[in-house]
Amino acid sequence: MSSYIMDLRKIVGHRTLLQVGASVIVEDACGRVLLQKRRDNGSWAYAGGSVEIDESVEETAKRELFEETGLRAEDLVLLGVFSGKEMHFVYPNGDEVSNVDVVYICRRYTGMLKCQEGEVDDLRFFDIDAFPEDIFLPNRPAIDAYLKRRKQTQK
Repeated sequence: MSSYIMDLRKIVGHRTLLQVGASVIVEDACGRVLLQKRRDNGSWAYAGGSVEIDESVEETAKRELFEETGLRAEDLVLLGVFSGKEMHFVYPNGDEVSNVDVVYICRRYTGMLKCQEGEVDDLRFFDIDAFPEDIFLPNRPAIDAYLKRRKQTQK
């Protein structure tokens, strides 16, 4: 969690915060998607997190990808910006957020997979037809958009 969000939580407690994040859907050469098993709720998710003060969303996406997976993005392509009721989430500790998530696709990257200690329990590439059922709910709108784009480009 970003230090900015942690500082806000000291003031507002569990009340709903508007949280701006940046995320990355990593696709390997075989067309599989990298997902991580989150430690906080056990769901599968793509890499991403909160934007820090004065940090660009692209910098955030790259930083979060490296911190959570050990991969360095060489190229990011904007998938979209996701917000609204589907992006509202209550964490296991009771903290509530209304997310605005800027999501990128990354097909060119370097590095070796490494789980972020304390946040990520597993990293795995999944075929798009074999995604796990327990996808992190705020990731579903972007994953649906990603899958729709994949189908359109395969026609």
